[in-house]
Amino acid sequence: MVAVTATDAGPAPVVDRQLLDLDALDRALAGGHDITPILQGALRDADETLSARFLDGEPALKLVPLRAAVMDAVVTRAWALCLGDLAGAACLVAVGGYGRGELHPGSDTDLMIIIPTPLPGPLEARLSDLVTRLWDIGLEVGHSVRSVEDCVTQAEADITVATNLMEARPLAGDRSLFAAMEAATSPYHIWSGPAFFEAKRAEQQRRHERYDDTAYNLEPNLKEGPGGLRDIHMIGWVAKRHFNAGALSDLVDLGFLSESEYEELIQGQHFLWDIRFALHGLAGRREDRLLFDYQADLARQFGYKDATHTLAVEQFMQRYYRMIKRLSRLNEMLLQLYEETILYTDVDEKPQLLNKRFQVKRGFIEITHRQVFQRYPFAMLELFLLMQQHPEIRGIRAATIRQLRAHRDRINPAFRRDLRARSLFMEIFRQPVGITHALRRMHSHGILGRYIPAFAAITGRMQYDLFHVYTVDTHTLMVVSNLRRLSVPEHRDEFPQLSEIHSRLPKPELLYLAALFHDIAKGRGGDHSELGAEDAYAFCLQHGLSRYDCRFVAWLVRKHLLMSMTAQRRDISDPGVINEFAGEVGDLKHLEYLYLLTVADIRATDAKLWNTWRKSLLHELYRRTARALRRGLGQPIDEDELVAEAQHRARELLRRKGLHHMTVRSIWRHFTPDYFLRYSAAEVAWHTEAIHAAGNAAHEPLVLIEPDAQRGGIEVFIYTRDRDNIFALAVSALDRLSLDILDARIITTDNGYTLDSFLVQMPQGGGADRAGLVETLRVTLRDHLHDPQTLPEPATGETPRRLRHFNTDTQIDFSDDTRNHRTVMELIAGDQPGLLAQVGYTLARHGLRVQNAKIATLGERAEDVFFITDDANAPLTSATRQQLRAELLSAFEEDGDIMRRGDGV
Repeated sequence: MVAVTATDAGPAPVVDRQLLDLDALDRALAGGHDITPILQGALRDADETLSARFLDGEPALKLVPLRAAVMDAVVTRAWALCLGDLAGAACLVAVGGYGRGELHPGSDTDLMIIIPTPLPGPLEARLSDLVTRLWDIGLEVGHSVRSVEDCVTQAEADITVATNLMEARPLAGDRSLFAAMEAATSPYHIWSGPAFFEAKRAEQQRRHERYDDTAYNLEPNLKEGPGGLRDIHMIGWVAKRHFNAGALSDLVDLGFLSESEYEELIQGQHFLWDIRFALHGLAGRREDRLLFDYQADLARQFGYKDATHTLAVEQFMQRYYRMIKRLSRLNEMLLQLYEETILYTDVDEKPQLLNKRFQVKRGFIEITHRQVFQRYPFAMLELFLLMQQHPEIRGIRAATIRQLRAHRDRINPAFRRDLRARSLFMEIFRQPVGITHALRRMHSHGILGRYIPAFAAITGRMQYDLFHVYTVDTHTLMVVSNLRRLSVPEHRDEFPQLSEIHSRLPKPELLYLAALFHDIAKGRGGDHSELGAEDAYAFCLQHGLSRYDCRFVAWLVRKHLLMSMTAQRRDISDPGVINEFAGEVGDLKHLEYLYLLTVADIRATDAKLWNTWRKSLLHELYRRTARALRRGLGQPIDEDELVAEAQHRARELLRRKGLHHMTVRSIWRHFTPDYFLRYSAAEVAWHTEAIHAAGNAAHEPLVLIEPDAQRGGIEVFIYTRDRDNIFALAVSALDRLSLDILDARIITTDNGYTLDSFLVQMPQGGGADRAGLVETLRVTLRDHLHDPQTLPEPATGETPRRLRHFNTDTQIDFSDDTRNHRTVMELIAGDQPGLLAQVGYTLARHGLRVQNAKIATLGERAEDVFFITDDANAPLTSATRQQLRAELLSAFEEDGDIMRRGDGV
């Protein structure tokens, strides 16, 4: 049986004498000494030589089979020495990757031992000694012991076992047992070609689902992920099982692969082999995940260097992502071809004509003749429009995919100027359904990047951070998908308000175009929003949109970060901020389009970023701005009017709870207008009722906790006598409980009390005992606040693995909030455990007060904004700012590597 291999390298090569001197090895083994250190040393020396050759530039293509040959020599000698006169009683077989003759530095040595029935008495003990010896040598041995009957039984029950047996290669012993196993597990007895194909295809689908159906993860698995080595193996397995192909090159002779497709597969495998070989060497073990621990080192090892606008690691990962995308396309096309050949060979169905260029057969669209794309290049876009208009179409016939691949280079400047092509592209965007699927198919088959060259530039482009978890192209199409989902009635319950807004849009295609272009200038240098706006305007103009619509799409691209930055970094309880934002937006139409684009963008950046807090924050900004716009930009909302409205609504709530209006008035008389601007009527009522209930006990810290706050997360409210270090004590307590702070609001009354609110959430994997957490949180806060004169130094924690590989320069900038008579301190630093506690501690030491805080953790970066005053509630002087900056920088630098720690609180 010939192992299926994509390299067509033939049988395992003869062992290179520079790797292993077999004569010397046999003499040493014949000397009567313990064989373990001898074989161990031989394998270690061979591995060191292989590693040195790789670092000197020899490709894994040559080294991987050589390591398998070395392993053959080692394990067969161990077999002979351990089994002695019974070495011919059983059969030693290599399976898995080892069976294919492929062994990387950290690969498992997968072995199967086929035993006769009945089993000779002493054989079991000797086989046990063999396995022990192999482990002692240092091999990661995956082994099984089976009779021929066992092989059949287990292969029938498990497609993975059947696949392993299909790749098996005899090494030593009784080869008649191997021949019997091979015959008994052939397609004539179990797993026929069609059954094998359907089972392996389902297995691949499940495997892809484990990786979210995308190879574009931050730390991709180059073996198991979509487009990885397993997808290449999949093609070979089906070829072997159904066509009895010994190697992928046989598929060229059979007409299932073109020469160029075969070369693309082989080049892809060799590229992944080189990375895997290097990865095992860096990790010192088997490791198939491209973890952050290794990405930068791999980039350097493969010769990439930092450029002006892109890091070496980003260049390396972009090449990786582009390669696996190509392999995914080939895998999809070949599996489609297999399906047609294996499952539908005997099915004769009359095609359904769509037009003179396309028809549908067995649910798949195909061209009516081979010259369609040559004669009518615009049909390469028409294909995807027809699939939108006929959602019952299951996919594209493999032969048509092949023609599409062959002719896509015809999408050139002349093609892009063709009115038919431009009209078809815009028609795709104006269809009521299927836009996301159409764009994804166009991207998958390499059409979208050819039609929009700027999109090709962002294909596979990663950003080396923890904030953007997808490549730019994948993220972009996810934004479009999120927007389209708002128009689908079945999904209306997910975001009812946003769906309602979407239903009112006069031209939703403008929103989708803005989504397509919002990040298209990433990686060019300069402001990607400005550059992308220029691209969007030119594209829209070329595609026949009015100049107003062109400007509108360009504005959305230019301002796509405005709403999220305003909500997360500015005090949106301040009417001045709302009026300023309303002035930038201009009208309700711009606001609604921008609102939808902002939500879709955040949700497509990282699923973990979208939470109830961000949802409520953006909704509040939208609500307040819409009110300001309806009122008119010439009539800005007055602060006194907002305060009076909040008080009126809160009084109504408190009246229903039985609180007399004079009681309410006695509590509120010390509250500043700022308080009523920052809190909702429901929150004001909650606080007021609790303060009243506390009565004379109010000299003790009052701690209220709402486990399921409307803003999302856990709402913590503290009412206590004002001290300079209350903020520091509170964040220190939250830090010790490993709670993430999302938002902080600090209000000081005119009678010496402070009203502090913190919105927190449990860390990822923080457990489900919310009731226990709430009580622990209450007790911990009270203990910390009981003696406000004692300020514990912030504790530092261990840096999470992912954060260790990023260095973020610390930036501390000050500005004036003249309207509110306070200083704004913006801090950008590497996300690290205890960061916020350290800031609070430093501010308290200087006697500074935090009036408000906006906390944002974006991947590995902490971007926090503090609104602070001195102990007289005045803005900070220039000298104080300089001293504070120096002390904060010093505090972080003293901790050394702590600069790369996580925000943890």
